Amino acid sequence: MGPDFVKTICPYCGTGCGLILAVRNGQVVGCSPDRGHPVSKGALCIKGWTAREFIHHPERLTAPLLKKDGCFHEISWDEAIDLLVTRLRETVDRYGPRAVGGLCSARCTNEENYLFQKLIRIGLGSNNVDHCARLCHGPTVAAMGHALGSGAMTNPIADFAGTNFILAVGSNAAETFPVAMGELYRAREKGAQLVVIDPRTTEMAKNADLHLPLRPGTDIPLLSGMMHHILSSGLENRAFIEQRTEGFSELAAYLDDWPPERAAQICGVAPELIRHVAEAYAQAPSAMIIFCMGITQHACGTANVYAVCDLALLCGQVGRPHAGICPLRGQCNVQGACDMGGLPDVLPGYQKVEDDWVRMRFEAHWGAALPKEAGMTVTAAMAADDSPIRAAYIMGENPVMSDPDRRHTIEFLENLDFLVVQDIFHTDTTRLADLVLPAACFAEKEGTFTNTERRVQRLRKAVQAPGSALDDLMILCRVGRAMGLDFNYADSAAVMDEIASLTPSYGGISYRRLQYKGLHWPCTDFDHPGTAVLHQKRFSRGRGLFVVPEYRPPQEAPDEHYPLVLITGRMFCHYHTGTMTRRSPSLHREVDKPFVEVNPKDAERRGICDGDRIRVETRRGAISTTARVVPKVAEGTIFAAFHFHEAPADALTNNALDPVSNVPEFKACAVEIAREGACPDR
Repeated sequence: MGPDFVKTICPYCGTGCGLILAVRNGQVVGCSPDRGHPVSKGALCIKGWTAREFIHHPERLTAPLLKKDGCFHEISWDEAIDLLVTRLRETVDRYGPRAVGGLCSARCTNEENYLFQKLIRIGLGSNNVDHCARLCHGPTVAAMGHALGSGAMTNPIADFAGTNFILAVGSNAAETFPVAMGELYRAREKGAQLVVIDPRTTEMAKNADLHLPLRPGTDIPLLSGMMHHILSSGLENRAFIEQRTEGFSELAAYLDDWPPERAAQICGVAPELIRHVAEAYAQAPSAMIIFCMGITQHACGTANVYAVCDLALLCGQVGRPHAGICPLRGQCNVQGACDMGGLPDVLPGYQKVEDDWVRMRFEAHWGAALPKEAGMTVTAAMAADDSPIRAAYIMGENPVMSDPDRRHTIEFLENLDFLVVQDIFHTDTTRLADLVLPAACFAEKEGTFTNTERRVQRLRKAVQAPGSALDDLMILCRVGRAMGLDFNYADSAAVMDEIASLTPSYGGISYRRLQYKGLHWPCTDFDHPGTAVLHQKRFSRGRGLFVVPEYRPPQEAPDEHYPLVLITGRMFCHYHTGTMTRRSPSLHREVDKPFVEVNPKDAERRGICDGDRIRVETRRGAISTTARVVPKVAEGTIFAAFHFHEAPADALTNNALDPVSNVPEFKACAVEIAREGACPDR
């Protein structure tokens, strides 16, 4: 008898590729691409092809674990939930609702994230709910939301193939979004130009028509120099500016001070290249900007995204098929976690918690009072020396690995009165917890993910979770009922029905309608076909808003003690904190240990050879790793992936925060390296 086949969605990046899982005797025995899938069209990257390999790993968590005397002991679910509710309620009773906080997850479903934020808000009376978008696309949500009315990708991935010009800013999609990159390659086959702005000579840069290797943290000068040249050459789209935007005069006055010559002095890109790219972008019949964390993970991350929006508005390259602004989301449901209100200042659908009418509507539906003040972001809570947070509930996040300044993060978590973590494996964060709850992975649950292009898609259960592990939705329902809340949902479809009733952009979404192709939000009613391209007739806020992108250099400049700049990021075969990919034998064979990329000239000065063990040190700590001496990193910079707990790159990064979005500055901090055994001069 042959296997059963279950269609579902890949659990890795935000592309949202279709998978078919082969199941025999309760085990996932195969994983193949869904050839009819509207996004991936039968393609998968190496992570998607191997997505089954961690599902039945022997290290899966299988029972609730309580820490006693420094060791974990199995307990029953009734004991675990009683303890969780008792300890969180005790914290609220003693210190007030602002003393508790929760982290929901970009790897959990929309329905689970919706219930999680609802639980924290009405069960504990706190808006202290956040998730890992704070560490990646928080600036995108803030800047695009303000300038355009929506912080989401404006066009579907399929639009890439029909555009004439692609400007990739701080994105290595060739490695981190390879299936989406396939659409860009199709565009190039039709004659489209690809220009990459990135400090590193990445795989994407190698395949580009032109690579602008700017200095880290100087995106605003470069983009401002481009816009100055567009205006001075009369290449702006004057009709679009007059009919569809506001704030132009303020931006134009700001740009007077940014001729390409000045921009070049700061960013290190020749002024003639700045002019050339500006002209090519402005004159293209249709052009798209894609960007990722290369521009968001800075202390001026929100201003960086404003500059991207300004460029698109200036040339009218938004609000049309094949012309738009596309922030590629790095995790399978980071878009959905934001949509569901997994942020401290908004309820589902980005409805402000401080808006009385919005709050009253949710209170009437939920039958409970809601806190009026916005909560704390996770980065602000952890960075504060006098943080009010005394207890935390973390679902599917690993902040010890993902947050900046690891030592400070560990200190914050260790000082909590109570920490509960819900996950599928032990992580660096679960090991600090008082209580660990075993959850189900993507193949063991029903629900929906929302991909980077706003497409809501069905996730389907293929097998049972191991041991007594439960899917996150079931855990949350049990916790909610223990708190006395009406969390009696029949299934995940019932939760989606409630989401649709309260979230206008999801108003027409139901499991019956999703089937196998999904729907793009906004989808406002059950007759609405979904919206593939945003802002076609008007922007979500009415008129598009030009915002002056004030330039702030990186908060930590190189000096004589730390003369290099560290850039962190991802690699093609691993994902986020490595919880899943590092338990995949196939991916482990691709890259099994951490390394740091070092420019040959910097290596030579320090007596470092390819393959040497080196010490990498910043003002926050040091790691020991292997040197990979390659010219792909510019002189004066090094690059490290953050997937490896043996050498956690984000332990070194600066926790300086963007003042608007509170995203940390992962992409630029001062560092020194030395061959192990050598003593750098201090």
